[in-house]
Amino acid sequence: MSITIYHNPECGTSRNTLAMIRQSGAEPVVIEYLKTPPAREKLIELIDKMGLPVRSLLREKDIPHAELGLADLTWSDDSLIDFMLAHPILINRPIVVSAKGVKLCRPSETVLDLLPNPHIGRFVKEDGEVIDAA
Repeated sequence: MSITIYHNPECGTSRNTLAMIRQSGAEPVVIEYLKTPPAREKLIELIDKMGLPVRSLLREKDIPHAELGLADLTWSDDSLIDFMLAHPILINRPIVVSAKGVKLCRPSETVLDLLPNPHIGRFVKEDGEVIDAA
């Protein structure tokens, strides 16, 4: 089963998710979306497959969010997508795609639902939290 992760190596949740995928025995396609952002059509497809409102994929913690006034609820979905494409750091991560579906994997153990072998055993996250997926 092919697995793709839209990954930011600077993000602990993204690193934990990638490590869980690998611990399951799978080697995913890793797309560092800050270097290679998805095309507009692909981003829309991912959002649709996740079944999320566009705004819920918008990362609020990073600087451009406040500077661009994105907390304003009058921005349309198309405008929010435009902002995410212009500033990929605004795309919340990690997004994982597998034959089992597409999910924003926050928290990282959400990825287990997408893995062909979710029984990865004991996993210790970077923050020390232990996940037991036996």
